[in-house]
Amino acid sequence: MATSLSKAKSEPMVRALAVRKSYGSNEVLKSITLNVQQGEVLCLLGPSGSGKSTFLRCINHLEGIDGGRIYVGDDLMGYRNQGDVLYELHPKEIAKQRQRIGMVFQRFNLFPHLTALENVIEAPVGVAGIPKTEAIAKAQALLARVGLAEKADHYPSQLSGGQQQRVAIARALAMEPELMLFDEPTSALDPELVGDVLDVMRDLAKSGMTMIVVTHEIGFAREVADTVVFMDQGVVVEAGTPKQVLDQPQQERTKAFLRSVL
Repeated sequence: MATSLSKAKSEPMVRALAVRKSYGSNEVLKSITLNVQQGEVLCLLGPSGSGKSTFLRCINHLEGIDGGRIYVGDDLMGYRNQGDVLYELHPKEIAKQRQRIGMVFQRFNLFPHLTALENVIEAPVGVAGIPKTEAIAKAQALLARVGLAEKADHYPSQLSGGQQQRVAIARALAMEPELMLFDEPTSALDPELVGDVLDVMRDLAKSGMTMIVVTHEIGFAREVADTVVFMDQGVVVEAGTPKQVLDQPQQERTKAFLRSVL
């Protein structure tokens, strides 16, 4: 028993193997290989257009891939492998795979006609079939966790951008994901609203949630990340601990990027 438990712990939560993605003649991802362990926080840094957000969207198959493989746990995301050829899964099978993954985007994408509480319970009730009373209790606890217990009955138009983003995080957590993906979650916020969202993400990291975060918040990456990956022009240029990548970068492209943002 000890051996199998040890093996389970050592298996990565996310395995990306030689992942390639092109839009026409523009190769956006050039053979990306990365592992993310269970409970790890990985921050993806890099200039705009480096492929960070595309890679994130490929993980939960919002974008198909042109080569390689992406596994979340034991799931080959978006495809079945037959004779070393990938065949795309039926949308219902892909939707089932995505239930184990929460994603928070730059824009909040809340349903404008639903209150904060209704936004959070929408997927648990409509997709997972959780009884509404149970979903409401869980949603109230999640809104309290992100500091918005008193805003449960507010519509998105009545909330600040930072509050809407925290509702979006609560909504993603409502499906009890094993993995959280954050695509520059603070980039659309006014500077004074960024801190509350980062505080929620810090709390998530401390709780042991596996997280992949595309961010320009270098201070957050330094504080929270287990691993920092610097991408540029569709490749992983440098990866390591925050100290290694942010304080002692080895690659000139990494050094130039950090000079431009620090």
